[in-house]
Amino acid sequence: MSEAFRGEFNQKVDGKARVSIPAPFRRVLEAGDPSFGDGNRPKFVMVYGGGPGRQYVECYTIAEMKRLEARIRRVAAGSPQRRALERNFITLSQIVEVDEDGRIVLPPKVREKIDLSADVLKDGAEATFAGALETFQIWQRDAYEAEIATQLEADLEILPLGADLLSLLPHDPEE
Repeated sequence: MSEAFRGEFNQKVDGKARVSIPAPFRRVLEAGDPSFGDGNRPKFVMVYGGGPGRQYVECYTIAEMKRLEARIRRVAAGSPQRRALERNFITLSQIVEVDEDGRIVLPPKVREKIDLSADVLKDGAEATFAGALETFQIWQRDAYEAEIATQLEADLEILPLGADLLSLLPHDPEE
């Protein structure tokens, strides 16, 4: 995939659980959906598996999910590893379509995963869309802000004092 999901965007979620997909993310979704165009709206896959500690849903373009499915198929059928992968990435997922206004309705299982209950939606809620190259995550805004603060601090702990974060990348053979 040449385009990447990047950046973080806070979006209002209305009382009907509708939320706008950030415009830059919509462009990547369109590019990653082979059926987009000719009157078809872009679709993508929301994965809400991953255990109770995971406070977000991971979103994949249709093309990226096909690549992941191919990798899962290479794991021995019937093995515990394959069952875990199927359960968390296939069973606990849903294909959603972006409407003509660039919005989606967050499915009930997704709302449950990111703690957007009817009461929260009634009082006004925000979701954070966080780009992660081939995927993006959707978080309840407060949970995202708490987690990102913790993770940014942890990022500094893996580096020697004064080291550049880019030093974590493998050597580029073209340099």
